[in-house]
Amino acid sequence: MEAVAVAVGVLLLAGAGGAAGDEAGEAAAVRALVARLLGPGPAANFSVSVERALAAEPGFDTYSLSGGGAALVRVRGSTGVAAAAGLHRYLRDFCGCHVAWSSSQLRLPRPLPAVPGELTEATPNRYRYYQNVCTQSYSFVWWDWARWEREIDWMALNGINLALAWSGQEAIWQRVYLALGLTQAEIDEFFTGPAFLAWGRMGNLHTWDGPLPHAWHIKQLYLQHRILDRMRSFGMIPVLPAFSGHVPRAITRVFPRVNVTQMGSWGHFNCSYSCSFLLAPEDPIFPILGSLFLRELTKEFGTDHIYGADTFNEMQPPSSEPSYLAAATAAVYEAMIAVDTHAVWLLQGWLFQHQPQFWGPAQVRAVLGAVPRGRLLVLDLFAESQPVYTRTASFQGQPFIWCMLHNFGGNHGLFGALEAVNRGPQAARLFPNSTMVGTGMAPEGISQNEVVYSLMAELSWRKDPVPDLAAWVTSFAAQRYGVSHPDAGAAWRLLLRSVYNCSGEACRGHNHSPLVRRPSLQMNTTVWYNRSDVFEAWRLLLSAAATLAASPTFRYDLLDVTRQAVQELVSLYYEEARSAYLSKELRSLLRAGGILAYELLPALDEVLASDSHFLLGSWLEQARAVAVSEAEADFYEQNSRYQLTLWGPEGNILDYANKQLAGLVASYYTPRWRLFLEALAASVAQGIPFQQHQFDKNVFQLEQAFVLSKQRYPSQPRGDTVDLAKKIFLKYYPRWVAGSWE
Repeated sequence: MEAVAVAVGVLLLAGAGGAAGDEAGEAAAVRALVARLLGPGPAANFSVSVERALAAEPGFDTYSLSGGGAALVRVRGSTGVAAAAGLHRYLRDFCGCHVAWSSSQLRLPRPLPAVPGELTEATPNRYRYYQNVCTQSYSFVWWDWARWEREIDWMALNGINLALAWSGQEAIWQRVYLALGLTQAEIDEFFTGPAFLAWGRMGNLHTWDGPLPHAWHIKQLYLQHRILDRMRSFGMIPVLPAFSGHVPRAITRVFPRVNVTQMGSWGHFNCSYSCSFLLAPEDPIFPILGSLFLRELTKEFGTDHIYGADTFNEMQPPSSEPSYLAAATAAVYEAMIAVDTHAVWLLQGWLFQHQPQFWGPAQVRAVLGAVPRGRLLVLDLFAESQPVYTRTASFQGQPFIWCMLHNFGGNHGLFGALEAVNRGPQAARLFPNSTMVGTGMAPEGISQNEVVYSLMAELSWRKDPVPDLAAWVTSFAAQRYGVSHPDAGAAWRLLLRSVYNCSGEACRGHNHSPLVRRPSLQMNTTVWYNRSDVFEAWRLLLSAAATLAASPTFRYDLLDVTRQAVQELVSLYYEEARSAYLSKELRSLLRAGGILAYELLPALDEVLASDSHFLLGSWLEQARAVAVSEAEADFYEQNSRYQLTLWGPEGNILDYANKQLAGLVASYYTPRWRLFLEALAASVAQGIPFQQHQFDKNVFQLEQAFVLSKQRYPSQPRGDTVDLAKKIFLKYYPRWVAGSWE
């Protein structure tokens, strides 16, 4: 069984150039990481080296830990990434530290603990992959180099050795299109705005909320060079983009006889913004355009020989004929190898999962068989919930990476399927004739539910599941806060059995809570867990606050659980208000609706404002900071506001990327709820039915006004998280216990 995966892994290793870079250079990169993470003084207590020979099998990263106590802590790795992962293991398991997106807990004991003997760990996974094409837009779009540097450090510490590096590609496409004869105006008309580039790159969208300013291209080229340099310095493999077949409409002006097919619409957008043009695989322009782009791209950025392209992401192909699908797939691959004979194609397997009714066995076989075995690397993108490898005979022998998708749209909301995540990689590895060659984390958005990603990162170095998740999550809490606390541990065990215990194919990390959705009388308030566990975890965290309040990670988690508790309360008060409306009880409707819209939501906005991670002002300032002029800053801010809310000019994918941010709650969600509840009250008072269609028209004016607003929001936190959380708790927890909402 595993022999197939190993053989394919070796083929990929040979094709992709393997652990490129020099040992000394990678060791220097890790030493610099240690200094950034711990400071120069503590960093002097660590000795780091990179030794390829440490890996018993080529390509399977290995680290070794020894020393400590009175001696230096010695960290050795077969690559820079392996050494960084070893460092992280030492900090976590020996020092009780924690590295996270929100805030890291890095209080080192003195002296540094000794490692008994020598601890050596080898990963069972050739690849530890990270990112989703959508992450580029939902999370990374406005980042500067300082933020990218922190992220690449996080990647290295978590053992990531394969990741997308897609910044700056529009600048390369612009060069290619100009060389082919397109005008600058035609190119500007084609590209989306920055916040929607992910879907432009996959052919779902064009034009929407563009064009891209000239300065955008310059800054993104600069960023991409720095990103690639840093990733390569650790021995990571950056995945560059390749041509997938989608072209601007203007290609038909330059080449009047070109054979293109206009695809169907996507995401409720009309053809002004979707219905992309797809080159026919047999058209002679296809290999020319594909090779022109890749040649220009690799000339600019170099290459590590793995390229990403998605031709049919959430779009039905023009034909279900296997011969067409094979030709379309082969055309993409052949354009790659025309420039890079060692090319390996990284394909998001989302298309097979998203439209299973189209992708029958013959269609799947046609795509997977059109590329030589070992030259197509498939991401089983949503494997923790809806794995594809099990129904495609391990992707017909093509190597695949078992990925945890987990999050959609970068939503806030406590969610996880930790039991499925814990068991999934081993099950895939033991699947008959498995061709699994790695694990991956592929969220659409990051900076949420950090416990889920900590577990997945650890699993990428384990052959077996974590034997006791309750014990693991208790240790996670102690590492995260820097001290073990019984109430904090108990709170996390409650969260583990509730919000983090979703099971079955229906599990999707997409927040559909009434709080963040356009109100209606048909909203679904069911959840997969017992809400009592959330409220009890909330109580326990507050009881630990006297001891743990100095910990930034604790304060973040307390706020996040408070936010979740308020989200539950919104659902409960909504149910009360809806029942009152249906019973025509105006007094009860006004009472429940008044608490929801005039007490609960303002309290949520106030507590969110106490943490820098939950500020709309920070979100929008990131976008504005990228600009080189005030007009450009306004444009970027509007891009960001659209993505958070309407997503399109008419609310095309309304609230898909919802967030719970101070300012967004006050200026967007709260006015919607007030308008809705006022409409229900007027309906009961006047004895006329509530008209959802009319409400939707009215509320759209509010939603659009928010997107077009120039209102500034604070980008610095205000208030004390613990005090504000306690204030909400003391007001609403007794009502929950009593089952009374008055």
